[in-house]
Amino acid sequence: MSLDYCYFCAIHKSDHSPFMKNSRIAWRSPSNLAIIKYWGKYGRQLPRNASISLTLQNAYSETSLEFEPKQGNGLVELAFTFEGEENTKFKERLQKFLSSITDIMPFLTEYKLTIASQNSFPHSAGIASSASAMSALALCLCTMERQLSAQPQSEDYFYRRASMIARLGSGSAARSVYPHLAVWGATDLAEDSSNDFATPYGQAVDAVFLSYHDDILLVSKSEKSVSSTAGHALMDSNPFASVRYQQAHDNLKELLQAMKTGDVHAFGRIAEQEALQLHALMMTSNPSYILMESQSLEIIKKIRQWRLKTGLALYFSMDAGPNMHLLYPHSIAAEVQEFIQQDLVQHCEQGSFLKDHVGKGPIQL
Repeated sequence: MSLDYCYFCAIHKSDHSPFMKNSRIAWRSPSNLAIIKYWGKYGRQLPRNASISLTLQNAYSETSLEFEPKQGNGLVELAFTFEGEENTKFKERLQKFLSSITDIMPFLTEYKLTIASQNSFPHSAGIASSASAMSALALCLCTMERQLSAQPQSEDYFYRRASMIARLGSGSAARSVYPHLAVWGATDLAEDSSNDFATPYGQAVDAVFLSYHDDILLVSKSEKSVSSTAGHALMDSNPFASVRYQQAHDNLKELLQAMKTGDVHAFGRIAEQEALQLHALMMTSNPSYILMESQSLEIIKKIRQWRLKTGLALYFSMDAGPNMHLLYPHSIAAEVQEFIQQDLVQHCEQGSFLKDHVGKGPIQL
């Protein structure tokens, strides 16, 4: 089912009282790892191809939203802190985002907003921090809207709306509002899929993927040199863009079948192909850029050697950054942990890595 913006605007009639007492809302929302990547967008944050992701558990953002009535002047009034400190760069981004959605959430200009956020992992290092942060914020905003409005809302509507709002802040954030797995982008391969919001997909896969591990090796904790926003824009002139979008569709079709049957090797093979294609697109952009580092390549080599030696289903993925995501079923967790400690932590900044796995989605705090 597709929900357009006019429908979303109609649900809010500004029927709340301007004298409502101060209120506070807080959500914890996870990051996610796209197995089929989306890279390239159009219009108002719409994807060029469908994607599917694993919702993580331990990589998350916690965001609180406090609001109190103010004299209306048609502008968004915002105070913001990140991890206990003022952050001008993040505040400017949030101010721009909130101002851009006043056509959908007009009540935002009627309250003074105080937002505080923190992560369980390094931001802007290629672990989709914008996905967790923007999804947590979207859930706060939709909870605020639900409190202010007398209109009844179903849970399905609430999460789809949160997914849509999150998407407008960060495309990948659309998928973080659901547990286990989520699909974002209209495709004939997934029922009810939409470009406007993500839909849950965990019910359509073999149980092995509901406890899948994703250990994140922190090759670098530094902010990446080229933002994902800039990377998406460069796809407009990338000579391989059309081929990529078709490949993403073909890979999604093959992946969904592998996940339905529990084929962990086919799943891993496609995950690796998608990760490497993503970085190949960066290298063939104009201007080109490289986010991999030498230690990333060393880890890739060692993973492939270990897999060949053991026959076990350990594979890798990467987001738009140098850090490595190790994907494997729970049944081989002990063997993989030993491998990480003995052979891979030496390639991580200060030996840092984050143990993670498929999670149960956001929670209201």
